[in-house]
Amino acid sequence: MLRKPQRRVLVIDVGGNHVKTRVSGRREMRQFESGPTMTPRQMVSGVMKLVGDLKYDAVSIGYPGVVVHGKIITEPWNLGRGWVGFDFRKAFGRPTLAMNDAAMQAIGSYEGGRMLFLGLGTGLGSALIVDGTVAPMELAHLPYKRGRSFEDYVGERGRRRLGAKKWRREVAEVVEQLSNALEADYVVIGGGNARKLKKMPKNARLGNNDFAFLGGFRVWRPGGPRI
Repeated sequence: MLRKPQRRVLVIDVGGNHVKTRVSGRREMRQFESGPTMTPRQMVSGVMKLVGDLKYDAVSIGYPGVVVHGKIITEPWNLGRGWVGFDFRKAFGRPTLAMNDAAMQAIGSYEGGRMLFLGLGTGLGSALIVDGTVAPMELAHLPYKRGRSFEDYVGERGRRRLGAKKWRREVAEVVEQLSNALEADYVVIGGGNARKLKKMPKNARLGNNDFAFLGGFRVWRPGGPRI
């Protein structure tokens, strides 16, 4: 029996500073600068120029905002406007799936059971995966203490305001509280500031930003995580 060729997936990780891309089956990562005025049309144009010599059958987009059932429902904080309602499938001419960027990295980090993913960067990204089903969450702006949100304490602004030592203590406390509240079997901590922790909080392990690409590949595989 002939085996069906594996689908080649283009993964796009959209960030406030860079747009990163990678195609499954290739180790090379390509990127270009984004910025606070980048529109979805500009993103698509930049990606098409970047990967014009590569072949791919489907597209995964990690988006820094709220995505429900593959649809972007809020405009990003750190990019231009026009993302809500934009037709990425038409723009790329391929089947396209958008998901929250934290959820995409969470999928790449998942090893079964109940996993809580927390992304420490400019803000706080979060996702929960329960037995293969992904639940993107927006924990960042929920009240935490003293009139401030979780993001105000463990995001980049909190790190600068508190100093490294107090920030690490707050991260450990937030991880413990959220892990207990959501009954997580384990926690993965990713994002650009994760490596600034001297040690991992209890029940947590260090993630890797490259897992975002793995997550984008996994969602197109038969039997892969459900979002």
